[in-house]
Amino acid sequence: MTDPTAQATAPATVPGPAQPSAPAESAVPDPNDNRRQVLYWRLLARLFDPEEQASLESASLAVVEDIGLPSALLDLGASVDSVVQRHPELAAEFDGLMTPEPEEDDARDRAAEVRRAALVSKVLLNVFSTGSGAVTAEQLARWQSDAGWLERALGCRPGDLRGGRAGAGGRGVGPTGTGGGGRTPDLSLLIPAIGPELGSLEAGLVKRMRLREVLADPRLAARLTPSMSLIEQLLRDKNNLSGVALANAKSLIRRYVDEVSAVLRTQVEKATVGDIDRSVPPKRVFRNLDIDRTIWKNLTNWSPEEERLYVDRLYYRHTSRKTTPQRLIVVVDQSGSMVDSMVNCTILASIFAGLPKVDVHLIAYDTQALDLTPWAHDPFETLLRTKLGGGTDGTVAMALAQPKIAEPRNTVVVWISDFYEWRTDELFESMSAIHRSGAKFIPVGSVTSAGRGSVNPWFRERFKDLGTPVISGHIKKLVHELKTFLT
Repeated sequence: MTDPTAQATAPATVPGPAQPSAPAESAVPDPNDNRRQVLYWRLLARLFDPEEQASLESASLAVVEDIGLPSALLDLGASVDSVVQRHPELAAEFDGLMTPEPEEDDARDRAAEVRRAALVSKVLLNVFSTGSGAVTAEQLARWQSDAGWLERALGCRPGDLRGGRAGAGGRGVGPTGTGGGGRTPDLSLLIPAIGPELGSLEAGLVKRMRLREVLADPRLAARLTPSMSLIEQLLRDKNNLSGVALANAKSLIRRYVDEVSAVLRTQVEKATVGDIDRSVPPKRVFRNLDIDRTIWKNLTNWSPEEERLYVDRLYYRHTSRKTTPQRLIVVVDQSGSMVDSMVNCTILASIFAGLPKVDVHLIAYDTQALDLTPWAHDPFETLLRTKLGGGTDGTVAMALAQPKIAEPRNTVVVWISDFYEWRTDELFESMSAIHRSGAKFIPVGSVTSAGRGSVNPWFRERFKDLGTPVISGHIKKLVHELKTFLT
């Protein structure tokens, strides 16, 4: 009989069948790996097939209960809000949930990964499994709340990715929660792609609503949370509303306008209003006193014996700034594909209209042009006067815009469109003429919070050759360009 000890120590080069080696301690299967896989397999199954898989559901329930989490995490009918209300200790774990910090291999916490998998599955299923059929106001509000939790899990503020808070988008805050542990993919890297998809899902839910019926019921209308998708539907349907429904629609539009205005106004007001004008003597008041300069200039009057500084001249800061009256002409394509830009830029124009020394003109167009300058200071009234949809003919807007350019050097023309025009050569030549005149011409292809949009490649290439590349993406880019010119 062969001695097992001798067999275990035999040289590896001896011919014969390979002998299994003793498993290393690190290779021992961890039951948490199987638990985590069960949860993610259930997630994939429910995303692609709304029907329950009994075996996955029962296995997932056993996992969730075994790790001490509430079974409500597996209930698609329960919102994240309701789960957190019953279990407030989970709120911090959802924050920054999908922005894990890298960990060393020997610090891997598999138990925390299982916990994370359960929470991640809850958020993703609630947001991306939207079902079919009619949608109620309560269901839309619940989805918007769940989408807000997903944005928090990605390290953003609720509303950033969906465009609900124009101008706030992107990584508003960093991860703030406990998160758990190390091997979950960092889904925050997908933020540029997730944002537009969330907006598309929300738009689909709004379209599935019986919106007119909801607006006619004040109790149901009060449950609606203003969003870009909802505002778009309201603006399209406003001419078909009356009475209570119209009043509720206007109230929602006003709420959204006020919320977005607050965000954009903060961005605009961060800019200075002009360079210091040193030709104007500083006002000799205490708040303008430059103490550091006054002390420095009077150091020669220091008396060592008395330990006193005698000041024979005071110095003051210059606060007057050079301001030149500027004319801002905003031309907005109000065709169906540009609704987001129409709303955002109308609000932005109203904010600049409130700045001193800025003369704002606003023109909206599809196949006809409308001069909205008298209402440019009030985006709510402006939006109510727009008529979304229709074709696109920029030449009719150009006919209104060109006469407004009195002093080219002090004029900026912002043209917001996807530039899918049918009089392409004629319109581009007019735009080139504006640029050659000395006015600043800024073509803008997409000023959404999500950054989704397309621009006619023909125009994009010609604007690039002209030296005025198309601004496309977040509205912050447009704010920066305008501040640069107007300050």
